[in-house]
Amino acid sequence: MFNDIGVLELATLAILGVLIFGPDKLPKVIQDTSRFIRKIREFSESAKEDIRTELGPEFKDFEFEDLNPKTFVRKQLMDGNDELGLKEIRESFDLRKDLAEVTDAVNGRESAAVESADSSGGVSSGSAITAANGSGGTPDLLKKRAQPAKDDHPPFDSDAT
Repeated sequence: MFNDIGVLELATLAILGVLIFGPDKLPKVIQDTSRFIRKIREFSESAKEDIRTELGPEFKDFEFEDLNPKTFVRKQLMDGNDELGLKEIRESFDLRKDLAEVTDAVNGRESAAVESADSSGGVSSGSAITAANGSGGTPDLLKKRAQPAKDDHPPFDSDAT
């Protein structure tokens, strides 16, 4: 219950206890508090035991901690048996590789995975970029586009107005 209390917190609680209750009443307060905590634990354990006896012998391995959703999911998914193939799905996601491919595509570079896939298909992504934007080489995303002539009006879109 108090596994995560450090030395500094314990010293702070002791000093506060002496200041609030005084050195005369502090031992009595500590006894009353420990007795209260012990009674609560006994009540909790007896309630758990009553529930287990009421459920019957088929629920003898029942743990109340399993009712916590996080514990339940952790127990079901992180168990040794992988019936759903979740381990295979988890391992198939390579976010670094996907991010590198997207970065290379945005910067106009060919990644090693794209090159190897394209070499077997016969079309390089560089030629696809050239065909897509009509210019040779990689697209320059930082360069401003040419201004349209004054007589060229953008097409009218009635849905946009």
